[in-house]
Order: sequence, then structure tokens, then C-alpha cells
Amino acid sequence: MKRSTKRRLRHGALYALLLGAVAAIALLADWKAIQTNFLDKDVLASIWPEIVTEGARNTVVYTAIAFVGGLVLALALALMKLSPVAPYRWIATAYIEFFRGLPVLIVIIAFAFAVPIAFGSTLPGGSRGAAVIALIAVSAAYMAETLRAGIQAVPKGQIEAARSLGMSETRTLVSVVLPQAVRIVIPPLTNEFVLLLKDTSLIQVAGVGLGESELTNFASDNLNITSNGTPLLAAAILYLIITLPLTRVVAYLERRTQKAR
Repeated sequence: MKRSTKRRLRHGALYALLLGAVAAIALLADWKAIQTNFLDKDVLASIWPEIVTEGARNTVVYTAIAFVGGLVLALALALMKLSPVAPYRWIATAYIEFFRGLPVLIVIIAFAFAVPIAFGSTLPGGSRGAAVIALIAVSAAYMAETLRAGIQAVPKGQIEAARSLGMSETRTLVSVVLPQAVRIVIPPLTNEFVLLLKDTSLIQVAGVGLGESELTNFASDNLNITSNGTPLLAAAILYLIITLPLTRVVAYLERRTQKAR
């Protein structure tokens, strides 16, 4: 038997296996129960459009604040880790390793409850603000390493050329190094934004007020009210609507970066 024939048979068997699995799932599923518990039109109408105007909106807002704040802090940490001054490197390294080694959930609980007890005052924005600050702290640790790698990826020859033209270290960093580093790390930073968006689902453990719920909190609250899984399915679909385009952007940027290299 020819190799091409074997390959076609193998591919045909894999397709048949996949179709069989899909057919088995479709036949075994209780579609009536699924419709009743996850596709209830009345329940969907009761949470619409608040699930978008409150849940999805707050999710995007929390993510944007945490990402921008984390990026600013990450840049400072990355520069500190590359600093010739040893104490700055030690502080940046300790911070990055500490927050990368802790689960996000523990950090949010600590900022929301432990920090106010330790210092005798609440953080700006109350529990919601504490949770967002915790996301900033954690995301900064991850993005700092990404930025550091991007800065070190800039060819040293360009830095030397800029210095030979009379540029100061600061101007070389701002005008030559950082623009190229940011271009290099855009794909992983976009991926970090997607991960951060999903991490906002943990904000609910800190407790939020009326109108402050993100998607997961909004869906779980309405799940308890309606005793129906439709809010969770609606939230899942909205998460996909937000994240899938972003993941495609990441894939596109990675292809462009590979072609440029």
C-alpha cells in the first residue's frame, strides 16, 4: 500500500472517530434538560441588558485599569531589575518572584482584608479597589519579566550607535530601546491582557457593591436568584465574545513578529 494511501486512510479514521464522538455526545445529552436549565428565555430576558451594561462593562473597566496600572509598575520593575545598582535589582527580583509565586486569589484576599487590618485603613475604592490593586500588583510581576526580556532583545549595536551620536542614557532608553522593546513584547502583553480579563472573575471574593459586579459575580448572583444556569451560560458567551477576538489579535501579531524577524 502506498504511503499516500495510508495517510488518507489514517486521516479518514481520525475524522470518523471525531464524528462518532460528536454523534455520541449529541445522542446522550438530555436536550430538554439543557434547554430548561441553561436556555431559559424568561431568565435571559430578566438579566438583559444588565449583564452587558453592568457585568461586561465592569469586567472590561477593571481589566483596563489593572492592565494600565500593572504595565506602568512593570516598566519600573523591569528597569530596576536591569539597573547597575544592586539594591534596585534585589528589590525588583524579590517583588517579581513573590507575586509570581502566589495565587491571584490569595493576593486579592490579602489586599481586601489583611492589608486594611494591618494598616488600620481601607485601600482606595474599598473592597473593589483593593481587588483591582491586587490585580495590578500581580500582573505587574508577570509583565515586568516580559518587558525586561523585550528590552534585552534590542540589539546592543543600536544602543551603542545612539550613544555615539551623543544621546544620553535616558534619551537612548526612551527614543531607541523602549519603542523597539514594546514592539517585540506586544503579543505576550496582549495575551496577558486576556489572562487578566479572566482573572477579574476573582474580584467577587472581595465583595462588591450594587452595580459593581463583573460578569462572573453578576451571573452567580442571578444563578442564586433564578435557580437556573442561563446566567452562567450567558456570561460564558460574553467572555468568549470579548476574548476570542483578542486571541486572534495575539496570533496575528505573533505571525507579524516572526515575519519581521
